[in-house]
Amino acid sequence: MSKSKPSLRSRPPSTLAAITGHRRRALACLFAPALATLLWGCATTAATTTPEDERTVLLERARAYWAATKANDLVTTWSYEDISLDPRWTLQGYLKRGGIQYDAVEVKGVRSLEGDTALVDVEVRFSLPQMRLRNQLTVIQDRWRRIDGRWYHVLGRNSLFDDKR
Repeated sequence: MSKSKPSLRSRPPSTLAAITGHRRRALACLFAPALATLLWGCATTAATTTPEDERTVLLERARAYWAATKANDLVTTWSYEDISLDPRWTLQGYLKRGGIQYDAVEVKGVRSLEGDTALVDVEVRFSLPQMRLRNQLTVIQDRWRRIDGRWYHVLGRNSLFDDKR
């Protein structure tokens, strides 16, 4: 008669636990390097962005911001403003600003990008209906700031009226 191997279920419980423990350790040894490689890849992806990638991301945000500004969609532009992160400001207070009608907007490019601050050149054609000024054309240097890895428009004095002295 041939002897057959006893099944796992017919072995004593202490032997079953030892085999299961060995399997767990073997699986851990197989999957630990793969998991470490995957996590290392995720951790280094953000750190390996090139300055050109940063400019592209900034320009995409600037174009979206200015498209919403031209459309007078202040609720959307609020999410692009750095002050939206400041608890002293509210959306209601932000919505009270205004007076400038943007007729055409073109984001020209990134003038400078140093660390977490940037200047973006934007050509705007605007009107100030209250002052009866129409079709004014200028190129402004729009300020942006990176906060927690994301670019935000810096709301300050209106760039159209900055002192250029």
